Amino acid sequence: MSNHLKDQSSPYLLQHAENPVDWYPWGEEAFEKAKREDKPVFLSIGYSTCHWCHVMEQESFENMEIADILNRYFVSVKVDREERPDIDSVYMSVCQALTGNGGWPMSIFMTPEQKPFFAGTYFPPISSRGMAGMHDLLLVIADKWKRDKEELLQSAERILAHISTEDEGVCEHIDSGMPEKAVRIFSENFDKKYGGFGNAPKFPTPHNLLFLTLYAQINDKKDVFKQVEVTLEKMRRGGIFDHIGFGFSRYSTDKYFFLPHFEKMLYDNALLIIAYSAAYKVSGNEIFLDTAEKTAAYVFRDLTDSEGAFYSAQDADSEGEEGRFYTWRYEEVCRLLGEERGKRFCQHFGITQRGNFEGRNIPNLLNGNEIPDDFEGEKELMYEYRKSHFKLHLDDKILTSWNALMIWALSVLYRVTGKEEYLLAAKRAQQFIEKSLAYGNTLYVSFRNHIRFVKGFLDEYAYYTAALISLYEATGESSYIERAQQICEEAKKQFADEKGSGYFLYGEGNDSLIIKPKETYDGALPSGNSVMAYCFVRLFQILGNEDYEHLAKEQLAFLSGEAKAYPTGHGMFLTAQLFYLNPPAKITVILAAGEEEEEVRKKLPLYADVNLLAHETEEYKLLNGKTTYYICKDHTCLPPVNQEHFPEKGVF
Repeated sequence: MSNHLKDQSSPYLLQHAENPVDWYPWGEEAFEKAKREDKPVFLSIGYSTCHWCHVMEQESFENMEIADILNRYFVSVKVDREERPDIDSVYMSVCQALTGNGGWPMSIFMTPEQKPFFAGTYFPPISSRGMAGMHDLLLVIADKWKRDKEELLQSAERILAHISTEDEGVCEHIDSGMPEKAVRIFSENFDKKYGGFGNAPKFPTPHNLLFLTLYAQINDKKDVFKQVEVTLEKMRRGGIFDHIGFGFSRYSTDKYFFLPHFEKMLYDNALLIIAYSAAYKVSGNEIFLDTAEKTAAYVFRDLTDSEGAFYSAQDADSEGEEGRFYTWRYEEVCRLLGEERGKRFCQHFGITQRGNFEGRNIPNLLNGNEIPDDFEGEKELMYEYRKSHFKLHLDDKILTSWNALMIWALSVLYRVTGKEEYLLAAKRAQQFIEKSLAYGNTLYVSFRNHIRFVKGFLDEYAYYTAALISLYEATGESSYIERAQQICEEAKKQFADEKGSGYFLYGEGNDSLIIKPKETYDGALPSGNSVMAYCFVRLFQILGNEDYEHLAKEQLAFLSGEAKAYPTGHGMFLTAQLFYLNPPAKITVILAAGEEEEEVRKKLPLYADVNLLAHETEEYKLLNGKTTYYICKDHTCLPPVNQEHFPEKGVF
């Protein structure tokens, strides 16, 4: 029998539509029922490719006895964190405040007025080894609600007062020493042997790597860029990269980048394309370019809609087992490829008869074997085999913010390679957003089954503005920078804190929740506030508009205060600050007859403000009849040069 989720669009909510738990989507109906029947609300937040969400569903939400307790004593609400980041943000702050950590599935118990009094993440069905089980926990809370509800209500008020306390590090100026402080901390935590920072688990966090790349080039710090190079190479060699079908998993559970949490997210892969492209531009290391292009190939093949938009994620689980889709037995490979080719393949990718993961094997190149290799044909066979033998869940909702990141990434990759396919893909996705996820200047969060859902939050506007700026940088087409200004102005109008600094996660057009978060921390994804800072800086530098300079200064000062205690948790803000303090070169290029624009663009620094002219002008003339570059940087314009004297490496 279906519950109240049966008509929802979110793949995550639909996964729970046949549970015996009488789930409701977030909305008035659920909270009115809780008030009417005087019941507490159980809020469960997750996403469709989350492994432990699947586990908790199978153990508890498909358990008839637990479902009966929930249905009798609670009103149960399900939320997709990717569709409702506002709800996720509010209650994640509760979970972290009460438990010291957070994650998904997130489990919140609250009053019908949405005020939380207890929180946690995954709970097993039965209590064991000192860990509360779902069955016992529900009965204890139900009994407490019946016998001493007033204490729970008072607890909820105390929790609400605690999370509502503003704790902003006020700063009236931009702290220009912040990047250096962050680099020092990154260096202290850098794992010289295995790459990455700190110990397990290791997340890619590509915006931190981009910050370090920019800092290293601006300050000529080869030791800092070495941290980026080692990390990017170890990630490419490790099991976090899918050597058969390409693309990156969400994170590594160990310190070697070997054992991944197998789900693949669009946002990770988009940000990694940017990081690898920038590192290639600085170093010329072909491995980095190969990785960026293979990651794009994965997204095009497995995460792309027929109209050019990008799906959200692929699951970690298949056949009810985490990683089954991605792991191999030695005999299986030899049988598929033939004995001789199979042995060669297994030797190259560390596949053994004993196995390196629960009796099976995760292909990897941590053994030091060459990248790239000559096994493309074998990989194709293995990819087709696993695709035909194992079903892997695809989260096919289309998110504005994550699509914007992919547009940004493809625009960068186009600038690095000059390959038209990347630019065309970026343009198609942008057109999809305009057609299906925008209504005038209003953006929506997600699209599925020909319907768009939920008015956008700060991230939608900030990321999309950045994507449009990147398209302008790649093409020089004024329509993109004009649209970027429109979306940016709408973001200011909807989300600006009129009484303070920074931007709220949600605005007047969104639901009102128990608190109004202002996110500044750059976690797995950059915060909307950091990306807004980047957008203001780039709009000022491209357009020369002093209003944007004022906004950039204000936002960077605000974030300087926010990042003071933990600068390494604000990598995207630090990147925006580097751009502001070190403006990219302004380059005017006059094309000689017969010179291809794409070929010229890929030779230019990745982050330069480019004016490309097809003909000479009074001010800009060809030198020696060849393509000519006029370069201005640091308030100084250099003499014009031809291509053979133009430095091709570098991001600035």
